Amino acid sequence: MSAHEPTEQRRHATYLTLMGTFLTLFGLFASREQRRQDQPPLTPFDFALLGLAVFRGGRLIAYDHVIAPLREPFTETVPDASGAGDTVEPEGHGAQRALGELLACPICAGTWVAAGLTYGLRILPAPTRLLMTILAATGAAEWLNASVEAMSWFGQAARREVGVMVKETEAHAAETGILTPDRETALS
Repeated sequence: MSAHEPTEQRRHATYLTLMGTFLTLFGLFASREQRRQDQPPLTPFDFALLGLAVFRGGRLIAYDHVIAPLREPFTETVPDASGAGDTVEPEGHGAQRALGELLACPICAGTWVAAGLTYGLRILPAPTRLLMTILAATGAAEWLNASVEAMSWFGQAARREVGVMVKETEAHAAETGILTPDRETALS
């Protein structure tokens, strides 16, 4: 038996426990729903709200500083390889690493958020809708902010590219003696 085998067994046991917990909760709620036919299915608006709330909830768990104390026993925040920020990575071995993988992944954590919110809609619809609205509004704002930031980056890159082209054109004109319009006229 290798030195890592017990650690791998603990990690696999944690995966199985997490899957078993998820499926057990799903089974309990599914059987409850089968007996209760009085609640309508999710509307398209509910589904959109749920989608944005899950997006935000998964990112909240995986990345936000306010949740860092809960992630800390299972993850570490390290400089991203791109140099453009930080990233959350699982740490440790066995169960610690398995839980870190769940907490460091916004899609993985989002699956649990989706289950909790969906179950909450059936058990406590009013407070769950309130929480979903808060998370969805923040999720929409996050999408908008990322879109504006991306457009800003593309705009800045385009300006730099045009600036380089103008300088190259002016340099070429100066070398060849070709007359060019002045910069103000050319850029207006």
